[in-house]
Amino acid sequence: MEHRHDEARHAETSGDPSSAIDRALTEVGPRLRRLRADHGITLGALAEATGISKSTLSRLESGQRRPSLELLLPLAQVYQVPLDEMVGAPEVGDPRVRLTPRDGGDRTVIPLTKHPGPLQAWKTILPGNARREPNPVTHEGYEWLYVLSGRLRLIVGDHDLELAPGEAAEFDTRLPHWFGPANAEPVELLSLFGRQGERVHLRAAPRSRRPGAGAE
Repeated sequence: MEHRHDEARHAETSGDPSSAIDRALTEVGPRLRRLRADHGITLGALAEATGISKSTLSRLESGQRRPSLELLLPLAQVYQVPLDEMVGAPEVGDPRVRLTPRDGGDRTVIPLTKHPGPLQAWKTILPGNARREPNPVTHEGYEWLYVLSGRLRLIVGDHDLELAPGEAAEFDTRLPHWFGPANAEPVELLSLFGRQGERVHLRAAPRSRRPGAGAE
């Protein structure tokens, strides 16, 4: 028994290419589900855009259908992400973490987590000329924000908040929400996005609170 355990542990840590590929394929489904949530696309709309049936897309996201190049290429085109990033293909022999910025239109988003999991981390850069007209959206999940620099305006439901550097906020993303620069200065922030019900237990001060006040 101990011998078999050692063999399994060796296979897990020895960098065996077939094991790495199997792990990458297993993680494709959660990554596809996350991409669809990020883009706010329904299965029906995605089926229309890709020509792939809803049932096949659903099985892909749940891991019941093994991903193939024929299925992944149309999805990569719709999501506008490189195929290797969507698949999470392992890089061999180089320990460096390569952070690939994504153009979000009026913002730059840098994913800080490479693999799907309960929480996903992002760094977002909002230029000073980013759109400051609120356009609230809703989707499943829970989000936590931490301002690194600049002042961030955050609207969640009926709350209109302004966060200074070092302040944080968390909210249920099923509530209408939007964030952008509070003034003409650029903003940098970190965000954690989790599944419904997961929280980080930090709060931000309302906009009327004195500048410099910390989070609760």
